Amino acid sequence: MSTPQRTRKTPAARAAEIRTAAADLAREQGLAALTLRAVAERAGVASGLVAHYTESMDDVVAEAFADVVGAELADVRTIVADAPERRLALLFDAILGGDRRDVTLVWVEAWAQARRNPALSGAIDEQMAAWQVFVAEIISDGSRGGVFATEDPDAVAAQLLAMMDGLAAHAMARGADPAPFVARLARASEVLLGAEPGTVTAG
Repeated sequence: MSTPQRTRKTPAARAAEIRTAAADLAREQGLAALTLRAVAERAGVASGLVAHYTESMDDVVAEAFADVVGAELADVRTIVADAPERRLALLFDAILGGDRRDVTLVWVEAWAQARRNPALSGAIDEQMAAWQVFVAEIISDGSRGGVFATEDPDAVAAQLLAMMDGLAAHAMARGADPAPFVARLARASEVLLGAEPGTVTAG
């Protein structure tokens, strides 16, 4: 009886496997769970291999953060894409109306750890910029269509994101449901956007 040959993975494949394991672990337990041993166990490899295929645990944490929140942005883009006239309403509902506490925890822990992790700080800047561009695009499209009236979509986008992040983080910390804040945020956004009452809330 022959013994099956063990397939030797390429460095790129092994590194990708470790990165995926770290992102999955972060999504389930938060960034604080990303230790060398925990990532190795999730990937099914020895701790030494994780150390060999990654620059540092700071980089592992930064990459896991980027993977988790980047996937959320891609998901939300898909959710709002099919209803151009309702994109802002759908955005608020997707972030606050759904169960995204796993991603909220990753954001909150990332902000707390960023002072001690330059790689994570850089990843946060990139992801926050990507989110702001996305929301500003929605606002700009609405302004061109005469639905919104603001001369600074970027500033309004930043403020709306801060409001969403704050509501989601507060709800998570208090064990509360952020969904009831969707309608209130929609009404507040109408003031910031110079929109008629009901423009966003009607979505």
